[in-house]
Amino acid sequence: MNFTSIALIALAMSTDAFAAAISKGAALKHPKLSEALRTGLIFGVIEAITPLIGWAIATFTIKTFASHYITDWDHWIAFTLLLALGLHMIYEGFQPAEPEEEKPTKHSFYILAITAFATSIDAMAVGVSLAFMDVNIFITAAAIGFATFTMVTIGVMLGRVLGLMFGKRSEIVGGLVLIAIGSYILYEHIS
Repeated sequence: MNFTSIALIALAMSTDAFAAAISKGAALKHPKLSEALRTGLIFGVIEAITPLIGWAIATFTIKTFASHYITDWDHWIAFTLLLALGLHMIYEGFQPAEPEEEKPTKHSFYILAITAFATSIDAMAVGVSLAFMDVNIFITAAAIGFATFTMVTIGVMLGRVLGLMFGKRSEIVGGLVLIAIGSYILYEHIS
C-alpha cells in the first residue's frame, strides 16, 4: 500500500469524527485551543487503536470468522451509540437556554471517549481488512490517528464559531448530525 492510499484511508476514517467534533465544540462555552487539542488527542488515540484491534483480531483468530463477525455488527454498534448521543444532544437543545456562564468549558473524558469509539468502529473493520493485505498496520494506524487528531481539533474550533452563531439550536443540529452519521454508517453497510 502506498503513501497516497494510506493518506486517503486516514482522511476517510477521520471525516465522521470531524462532524462529531463540530457538534462537541458547539456545545461548549468558548472552547479554547487547549480543549480542542485535548478532544483531538482523545479521538486520535482511539481512532488509531481501533484498526490495530481489528487487525489483531483478524491476524490472531480465524480470519474469516473475525472479518464476518466485525463487519456484521460494527455498523449497528456505531449507529446505536451515535443515535443515543444524538438524541441526548437534541434533548439538551430543547431544554431552556442556560446562561452562558453555565455552559461547560470542556466535555468529560467519558463522553468524548464514547463518541470517539462510536465514530471509530469503522476503523476497526478497516483493520480487519488490512490484515488480508501487505500493509504496515502501525504506520496506517498512526496516519489514521494523526488525521483524526487534526480534523477533530479543527472541528471543535469550527463548532465554537457555529455555537456562537446559533446558540442552543446548535446542540439540536449537532445531535441531528450525530444521528445522520450513524444512519449513514448503517445505510452504507446494509446497502
